[in-house]
Amino acid sequence: MKLTVLYRGPLSGCNYGCEYCPFGKWKQSEEELTKDRADLERFLQWVESRTQDTVSVFFTPWGEALIWPWYQQALARLTHLPHVERAAVQTNLSCRLDWLTDCRTEKLGIWATYHPEWMKRSRFLAQCQRLSEQGVRHSAGMVGFRRFADEAEALRRELPEDTYLWINAVKDGLDAYTPEDVERFTRIDPLFPVNNTRHPSLGRACRGGESVLSVDGDGTAYRCHFIKEPLGNVYAPDFDAALKPRPCSKDTCGCHIGYVHLEYLELDRVFGSGLLERVPATRLWTGGAQRSASRISQS
Repeated sequence: MKLTVLYRGPLSGCNYGCEYCPFGKWKQSEEELTKDRADLERFLQWVESRTQDTVSVFFTPWGEALIWPWYQQALARLTHLPHVERAAVQTNLSCRLDWLTDCRTEKLGIWATYHPEWMKRSRFLAQCQRLSEQGVRHSAGMVGFRRFADEAEALRRELPEDTYLWINAVKDGLDAYTPEDVERFTRIDPLFPVNNTRHPSLGRACRGGESVLSVDGDGTAYRCHFIKEPLGNVYAPDFDAALKPRPCSKDTCGCHIGYVHLEYLELDRVFGSGLLERVPATRLWTGGAQRSASRISQS
């Protein structure tokens, strides 16, 4: 079995204070952090036990994980497991990166979000450069608020050509886009129209619940982060019986970590082995890739 697990434990605190994020500058108690660490250890032991499978792990915390050493150590530990194909994490990249030397970096993936109101561009670029020097495949990205458009263009100019810069569309009405805004962000990220779409998903085939799972700190498994119907608990001895094809039960899917697993979009072909860290298999600024992005957004 090939199994991809999106792990989201109880960690919710973040060292940034983004105004649109409910977890900005949220501080957790020592008791809460102790539980998060214990939950993560139990999850790691479960991954270690699944030697009969090929497993990929993607940490998608509510808060910022890599400021805590137990997440750094977890990534290093996972990358050394023979049956783990990929270990990836979403991060604001504010942490120190000396722990990378403990990893098998060819198995490590970093999804790095640049927050210009909390980090200088030069610092973020230096962090990305460090990842490149260590051989860590990574993407860089920003939230697509219109007020960040100038900064996004500057970041695209200064990033190496082989680093993908994605733009996450704001879909909750906080920043309505004009056609000119969409065109501008699409020049930066040819896949922006894909992310700026709520894809029809009701009744559609999705890998969620079959080969892709969302798992919380207690081990409760869901088909994805966005459908809160428990499938069971991964620590139960008979859990694997719950893994089976399930058509999506939501009308639409608008988040990358969800719709990327919808089979009809064929985004696994676009991203290839870089699916978790959001690194496309080909450079998106080529004409062919842009036409492919347009086709997907119109599906």
